Amino acid sequence: MPTDPVVHVVDDDDAVRHSLAFLLMSSGFAVRTYASATLFLDALAAVQPGCVVTDVRMPGLSGLDLQRELLNRRIGLPVIVMTGHGDVPLAVEAMKAGAVDFIEKPFSDAKMIAAIQTGLDRYARDAQRTDAASMVETKLSCLTPREREVLDGLVTGLPNKTIAYDLNISPRTVEVHRANLMTKMGAANLPELVRMVLLSRTSNI
Repeated sequence: MPTDPVVHVVDDDDAVRHSLAFLLMSSGFAVRTYASATLFLDALAAVQPGCVVTDVRMPGLSGLDLQRELLNRRIGLPVIVMTGHGDVPLAVEAMKAGAVDFIEKPFSDAKMIAAIQTGLDRYARDAQRTDAASMVETKLSCLTPREREVLDGLVTGLPNKTIAYDLNISPRTVEVHRANLMTKMGAANLPELVRMVLLSRTSNI
């Protein structure tokens, strides 16, 4: 779990917002509350990592609108959607867009806490993945242009001879570049090297 994660509760209903904040703080979570999605987005620059619990139907921006806006801004905060009985189709749409869970009101304390824990665990995994991808990017930036060309060939699955032919260099030169880039990347073998490069590429999608 990330250090000091915060549960961001977004709901226009004062009673729901306050009671949920009390439940979560009593359970040991750090909590911030917002009376609207707009207020949350306005505070986004200073928002601490963690997860978001939002009502799906609110005046102005809905929970779905908030989720879409977070995705558009590439903000990796997991979202848990609260919904009334008649809003289940909207909650299903939120799930398809990547929400961690949707919880129908009234909900049990245990169900909400379990969903939030799942959201915080997801954030921790995503943060670790982002850190790993950033480290790979740093290593990739240390490669020479020729080493990058050899790397592209290796990741594509080409043998040294084919890479040499495509780059108009000798197979021996390919071997030298391959050894150098493996050292710079800190990869023990080719499969590990490929996994590192794929991690970097998927994190930039």
